[in-house]
Amino acid sequence: MAAAARLLGLRAAGLRPLLCAAGAGPAPASVVWRSILGISPRAGLAWRPRRCGSSSAEATATKTEDEGFLRWFLLLIPVTAFGLGTWQVQRRKWKLQLIAELESRVTAEPIPLPADPTELKNLEYRPVKVRGHFDHSKELYMMPRTMVDPAREAREAGRLSSAAESGAYVVTPFYCTELGITILVNRGFVPRRKVNPDTRQKGQVEGEVDLVGMVRLTETRKPFVPENNPERNHWHYRDLEAMARLTGAEPIFIDADFKSTIPGGPIGGQTRVTLRNEHLQYIITWYGLSAATSYLWCRKFVSRTPGV
Repeated sequence: MAAAARLLGLRAAGLRPLLCAAGAGPAPASVVWRSILGISPRAGLAWRPRRCGSSSAEATATKTEDEGFLRWFLLLIPVTAFGLGTWQVQRRKWKLQLIAELESRVTAEPIPLPADPTELKNLEYRPVKVRGHFDHSKELYMMPRTMVDPAREAREAGRLSSAAESGAYVVTPFYCTELGITILVNRGFVPRRKVNPDTRQKGQVEGEVDLVGMVRLTETRKPFVPENNPERNHWHYRDLEAMARLTGAEPIFIDADFKSTIPGGPIGGQTRVTLRNEHLQYIITWYGLSAATSYLWCRKFVSRTPGV
């Protein structure tokens, strides 16, 4: 009996160094005893030893792969910001050219209103001159509106509320004697208490007059702007086709200039000519973000500053 025990001990002792030399971890007890007793394993079942140190090696490889992916993914932030800044530079050049073109068009000498309406598509904000008479019986009202006043608007810039009085633009059919057509003329602003034409009879000019105004094109309804209400004669945006159908005029629209103003009548010159140009601050924002994120990326992945 003692001899058998010694033999078993020798077999077990001999297995341990072989297993470790093969790079295996501890084997299950059942496998050890089956090997000692010379019992062959069950069919289809086998013990596969774990490789010593494989977990730490795989973890290191995974960490390296994740860090490499993170490095190039984060580099997209400064690169994208730089690209957007460069795009804003191009947008600013385009906007400055557009503003210069608009200013030159607004200050140009007035030309006769073209007889072909299709020519007007390229003439928005261009001053034109017409001669004829108004038909005050078919006035339209664009409301609510406030009077264009650059001095007041400059004082109130940045405020959440405005002290401007609310009112309407009076749009009146105008028969052009020379062209033989009727167009729509925005005569200008009247306060709400003067919307009713009976309250401003002195301003209802009669007879033939010469007018200068800026060509305006039709508008599409912007989000949150109410629908026009022709039944109540409330117009929130310029729908020239609908306005023309209601008044029997051509879908041609001009804003009368300030010189057309007469005492007691609408105040002309209600053309708001402004183009937002905020591209410089966008350029600073995007290039600044690109510079900041580039610096952080270099500290993280190039200089390897501890703790970052």
